[in-house]
Order: sequence, then C-alpha cells, then structure tokens
Amino acid sequence: MTASATERFRALHQGPAAFIMPNVWDGASALMMRDAGFAAIGSSSFAYGATRGLPDVSTQLGRAESIAHAAWLGEIAKLPVNGDLADGFGSAPEDCAATVEVSIAAGLAGLGIEDATGDSAAPIHDFDAAVRRIEAAARAARGRILLTARADNLLYGRADLDDTIRRLTAFAEAGADVLYAPGLPDMESIRRVVRAVAPKPVTVLTGPRVSLAELETAGSRWARSHAPPPPYAQAIFPPLSRAQSPAKTFDGCWVDLAAATTLRRRTPCRMRCVQTNTGAAP
Repeated sequence: MTASATERFRALHQGPAAFIMPNVWDGASALMMRDAGFAAIGSSSFAYGATRGLPDVSTQLGRAESIAHAAWLGEIAKLPVNGDLADGFGSAPEDCAATVEVSIAAGLAGLGIEDATGDSAAPIHDFDAAVRRIEAAARAARGRILLTARADNLLYGRADLDDTIRRLTAFAEAGADVLYAPGLPDMESIRRVVRAVAPKPVTVLTGPRVSLAELETAGSRWARSHAPPPPYAQAIFPPLSRAQSPAKTFDGCWVDLAAATTLRRRTPCRMRCVQTNTGAAP
C-alpha cells in the first residue's frame, strides 16, 4: 500500500455517501470482502488474536505483529486498511505516537486507539492521561493517517454517558479525526455524541437493542437490500453544525447494504458503516 491508501480512505470519509467497512482477520476474509465490493477494510485485534489462540490484549499480540498483520491484509486486498490497534501498545503518550509512526511506515490508511488499559483492576485510563495519549497520537498522525479515538467506558461496565461524551469531545479537540464509543445504549445517546463532537464523524456500534428500522425512523436514508443486514453493524453518522437542531441529526445519512446481502449468505461479520458527510447535513 502507498500513501494513496490514506488519500482514498480520507476521501471515503469526506464524500457525500456512507460506506461499510468490514473487519477481517486473514487473507481469505480480506479477499472475500474485496470481492463483495467494499472500498476499505479494517483489522480486528480480537479476531486476529483468536486465530492465534491469544487473548485480545496488546501484551500478547504486540505492536510490530499487529501492524504488520493489518498492513498485510491491505496488501492482499489492495484496499485501504484501518488498523485496530488496541491501547496503542503502551500507557505513555510516546507509546501511542510510536504506534502511529509505525502504522504510517507500514502503509495503513487509518488506525484506532482506545482508552482501555488491558488491566481488569483499572480498565480505563484516567481522563487526563487518556487525553494526553490522543494528543500525542494526533500530533504524529496529522495529515498522514486517519486517527480514530475510542472511549471504552461502556464495554467495561462504566455506564457513565456524560464521562464518555466528555472523553470523546476532548479527543476531538485533541485532533482525532473520527470518534468512537462502542456500546451506546439508545438513539438519544447516539444523538448526544454526534452533537457533542460535531463536525467530526462518529462511529456507532449497533446491535440487538438498536435496529436499522429505528435508525431509519430517526431520519436516515438507507439504500435497501432484499435481506436483513448482518448482525452487529457499526455505523458512522453525519457530523452536525452546532447550529443544527436535534431533529436533523441523521438527515443526509444513508448506508448501501447491497453487499451486506451477499455477506449474510456467506458468513457472520462485524460491519462498520462509515458516514462520510463532513459538513452540515442538508
């Protein structure tokens, strides 16, 4: 992969439509997603760890192996690849910056860094430490790779939406390109996050508690398929101008699920649907 991979990935985020980015785990799955028509793919630390019989923790997978694996997936598929790079492979801001530099050198188009620690006794980095880590990553990433900053409170039993929004807002201000909080519990939570970090895009993990019908009711425009989409879709919704009303939160958002119809017949798959509108919704 060359620098054009990042340009292509950024263009997907800046275009007028949404795109679906499946997480893959090996060469066969990367080729399958390419053949299904996807424009970008993501690695998955959990899925790759499972193929190695390892837990999803950075101390087991390691920076060099994780990034090399993600880059190889992109080379196999000839698509931009977003690396799922856990906690950035270290608690210090310098560790996150080093992860960004290695990712750029390897040809990744994007990467995600979360505020989880990998320590069950203290699973989430303190707020100030988490922000410093994203600041360092963003300084290294700026203009050369897309950085997704992820707040993992809700995955670790910390049902504090206010703190999650506070973290995402701080990460956006620190320079992250995309924001992500897996486990948002309902549509109003999604709306609150989108409003808080506007005009930057937000990744949303949807599952049994939030159906596509509910998202449509909220105002999304979806390109239909003839079968239900795969379970556990991730969706990025449009950023808002701060002057917009909540009623317009999802105006202009649509997701092409045509390829998902094919995938459902082949294999269960975690999908990421990326909303690429970066200005105010019409």
